[in-house]
Amino acid sequence: MLRFLHLKLGRLYRCLKLLLVVGLFVILLMNTHNLFASFQKNELTDRRFINLNKCPACFGTSWCRKFMNGQVSFETWGRLRFLDVFNVKNVYFAQYGEPREGTRRVVLKRLGSNQELAEIDQKICKRATGRPRCDLIQAMYKTEFARINGDVRLLTPEVVEGWSDLVHCPSQRLLDRVVRRYAETKDSGSFLLKNLKDTERMQLLMTLAFNPEPLVLQSFPSDEGWPFAKYLGACGRMVAVNYVGEELWSYYNAAWEKRVDLARQLMDIAEQLTNNDFEFALYLLDVSFDNFAVGPRDGKVIIVDAENVLVADKRLVKQNKPENYDVWYESRFEECDREACLSFSKDALCSRVTVDHNYYAVCQNLLSQYATWRGTTGGLLHDPPAHIAKDGQLEALLDECTKPKKRYGRFQAAKELREYLTQLAAASSSTTAR
Repeated sequence: MLRFLHLKLGRLYRCLKLLLVVGLFVILLMNTHNLFASFQKNELTDRRFINLNKCPACFGTSWCRKFMNGQVSFETWGRLRFLDVFNVKNVYFAQYGEPREGTRRVVLKRLGSNQELAEIDQKICKRATGRPRCDLIQAMYKTEFARINGDVRLLTPEVVEGWSDLVHCPSQRLLDRVVRRYAETKDSGSFLLKNLKDTERMQLLMTLAFNPEPLVLQSFPSDEGWPFAKYLGACGRMVAVNYVGEELWSYYNAAWEKRVDLARQLMDIAEQLTNNDFEFALYLLDVSFDNFAVGPRDGKVIIVDAENVLVADKRLVKQNKPENYDVWYESRFEECDREACLSFSKDALCSRVTVDHNYYAVCQNLLSQYATWRGTTGGLLHDPPAHIAKDGQLEALLDECTKPKKRYGRFQAAKELREYLTQLAAASSSTTAR
């Protein structure tokens, strides 16, 4: 009976594969003319395609000259528009060229799905005219994005609090940093809003409300050691960031030594974002294998999706002293039937000085036996060598980091896990050197 079931499932799988191939072939036949046109034309020079015509309801214009000059072009598959149906996140790979530097790979993002982008247009129109459709450019000047005009000296917490995860509980120090480091203006470096043009101000505020990822990358840049992809620029509703490498998922079945090194780096990232000299805690609210990538040369782990990052100013928490601010906050482990799910309280993250959220997120969703992704379980550190499995220390630390049995056990387990992974990585390096 079991063998018969496997045979039926095997036939079903083969039939589904055949249907998929036939479907793609039919789509190709129906789009033959568009197919040839796609390869001949660089759509990234089209103002409408990149939504430059919607500015200032866009993310910036700093890279528009590069786009219009044809210096940015899609790679092969990115040119095929009929494949966009599979590209729900609107993320593309492209080549960017400079005359003296040659070409290099970059990542282009629309920062949302087509539906999400359409919804933001409708919201802007409804706020301005009461109707879902309108002249978007005129409507922008009747929204809250325009009311914060040149007469307003500073971007203040009460104005933007709750607009997105980045500003769920913003401090003035954080907002000054965001404005001062805003890359979509020629006169960056000042925290005064009045030094921005009206269109630049509206673009900054729209980005902050719709998807603040560009502002996270600008405010906490890779050049200063933060573990994020490098922000390059924007044109219309297309943002360019540096290509890091293959996503972390592609290393799921890599050699044990490689996975240990990646796990160590992930725990280091959790520590850096939680405790740093700037006293900003950056809490990762969306942690999955797709949101990290690994550099092909240096093997460095980098965060490539920073939309859902909550920033808490520890300095402000210590100053305001909300209730239980100095009581260590422990994230609660909860079973769930989805991939990459996390349990957290944003208000708690904003009001405590000592929080274990990042350790919990990395351990549960990436490293431990509880990590599930694309139908797999076991996490990045699955199937350790026999002597490590027999020792039991790694499994015990991962379990305590994910589902602690002791009060404040995750804090200690995370510290010991970092140390243990460092020892394993060092041992692997010395063995390789011999």
